[in-house]
Amino acid sequence: MEVSAILLHTALFQGISQQEFPALLTQLNARRRQYDKGAVILHRGDQTARLGLVLSGTVHMVKEDFWGARTIVGLARPGEVFAESYACLPGAVLEVSVLAAADTEILFLDAAPALDGGAGGAQFSRNLLAMLAGRNLTLTRKIGHMARRSIRDKLLSYLSAQAMQAGGPEFDIPLDRQQLADYLAVDRSALSAALGKLRDEGVLTFRKNHFCLLQKLEHTD
Repeated sequence: MEVSAILLHTALFQGISQQEFPALLTQLNARRRQYDKGAVILHRGDQTARLGLVLSGTVHMVKEDFWGARTIVGLARPGEVFAESYACLPGAVLEVSVLAAADTEILFLDAAPALDGGAGGAQFSRNLLAMLAGRNLTLTRKIGHMARRSIRDKLLSYLSAQAMQAGGPEFDIPLDRQQLADYLAVDRSALSAALGKLRDEGVLTFRKNHFCLLQKLEHTD
């Protein structure tokens, strides 16, 4: 499938016709870039007027404190976008770094021209607004996980949300152990210990990033 056909199936370009599409890509000054795993796509402190649409791979938004401790505050997979808020707020300084979590290909787009109208611009603007709202909901869910008191409860909150998103008790998560620890802002060893205890209690099973929830629980907080 050509990249243009793939793009037309993404949420960002939903409702835009094939006839409008070439002119819109030109208007948005679309540019493709490839990054190796671990490469920095955008640095904290940068300014950008472009949003990124992930074509392949995975992107992590990472916040690092004064002592170098990292927290994954968001991620984007194929068909998803990042830096969209900054693209809509020229001059805003990035508070996170954006990293390639795998070999990744990105389509960068200037948001400002489409927000001013033009070929497909109105529909693109609606799609972008919907994705901004979706990002806000994702952050709200993460706050819900982080608000839990213990590592065990943070894990259960996150895994419960993943199971509901998957529509069943068996699912894969998009994070390895270190990334999951960074996402939940906990120590990796403590997280691994909590997972092992949950497995020993018969609450769940797991292998790498594949999980299966086995029983209902009473909440502890």
